[in-house]
Amino acid sequence: LLSLDKNIKSTMRFKAELAYEQLQLLNSLIGPISRLSPRAIVYLDPEHVRISSRDGDGISCFAELKANGGIFLQHRVESVADNAIVFEIDLLQWRTAMQSIVGEDRRRFTSNTNTNGDDQYYGADHGGGGSSNGNITIMKLAKRHGGIPCLCLDGKCAGSVEVYHAIPIRVMRAADMKYHLPPQIQMPDVQLEMTNEKPLRVVIDRLKSISPHVYMEGSMEGNLTLRIDSDGSSIRTFFSKLLPRYEDTKSSQDEQQQDSSNNGTNTPTIAKCCLKVDTKKLSSCLQWQSTMTKNVSSALLCMVENEMLVVHVLLNPASVGFFTYYVPVHFLSSAELEMNNYQ
Repeated sequence: LLSLDKNIKSTMRFKAELAYEQLQLLNSLIGPISRLSPRAIVYLDPEHVRISSRDGDGISCFAELKANGGIFLQHRVESVADNAIVFEIDLLQWRTAMQSIVGEDRRRFTSNTNTNGDDQYYGADHGGGGSSNGNITIMKLAKRHGGIPCLCLDGKCAGSVEVYHAIPIRVMRAADMKYHLPPQIQMPDVQLEMTNEKPLRVVIDRLKSISPHVYMEGSMEGNLTLRIDSDGSSIRTFFSKLLPRYEDTKSSQDEQQQDSSNNGTNTPTIAKCCLKVDTKKLSSCLQWQSTMTKNVSSALLCMVENEMLVVHVLLNPASVGFFTYYVPVHFLSSAELEMNNYQ
C-alpha cells in the first residue's frame, strides 16, 4: 500500500501512483478545461476524481474519473469528511507540471502504442500493471514553502531526470462540493452522437469570425445543420448520418406515454430542436476535438430547447470516466421557432 506523506496534517491525506498513460490522459483532459477557466474545483474520494470548472460567461465543465484502475494505478485518500477532499487549484500550473513530465516522453509513448491506437496500459488491464515505458509519477498532497498546502507531482522526464512540482491549492470543505455540481436540466429534445471523422470544431472556428452566434438545428433523424445569417448572406453546414441516441430523451419519454395511452397506434413524430448559441462559447467547449480524439470513445450532442446545449464525452476506455460541457443558449420566441419550422 502507498505510504502517506507525513507533512500534510493528519486529518487530510492523499497519495496516488500514475502510469505514464494515465498522466498523459489527465494532462490531455486538463488542457481544454484550462482554456475555459484557469481555476477549477477538484474532489477526491476513494472511488472517484471529480473536476468542476466555470467561466464568466455561464459555461461549465464537469469531469468524473474512476480512481483506482482508472486514472490511478493505486491511491489512498483519508479525511474526517468521510474520506473526501475538496480543493481549488490553478489548472494552468497543474497542466504545466504534468506537461514537463509527459511532453518529454511523448515520442517514446507513441512508439509503445498498439496499432489500433489504444495504449498498452489501458488495452491490457484497467486494474493496473505498470506503465508501458516504466515511468511512475507520484501525486500527493503535502505542505511546502512554509506550510502552504500543495498538490505535489514527483516524476521523471527524458527517462532519467527527476522532476518535483508543488502547486499551491486552496483547501475547501467537502460539503462545499454541492455548489460545484453540474446544473440540473431537462431531458434533451435531440441527442446525437458525433463522429471523429466530422469534427464540429473546425466548422465553428471558421464561423465565429463571421458571426457572433450560430443556429443549431438538429433532428432525431440523425441530421444537424449549422446556420449563420449576416447582412446579405446566409451560410449553412450540414451533417448527416449522425447516430440518434434515444436513451434519456424527451422522445423516449413521449413514446412511452403514447404507447400506454393508445397502444402505439399513432406514428411518432420526429423530434427536432433549434438552438441559438454564441459561436465563441461553442468553440471553447469543442477544443478537446483538436487534441483528444484518441482519448475519446464517444461524444454526444444534447440539445435542450431554450435552455442548454450539452456536450457529453466518454473517455477511452469508457470505464475511465467522462467530461461534460454545459453551454447556455439564447432564448428563441415562438415566432422564431415557427420561422425555423421547429414548433
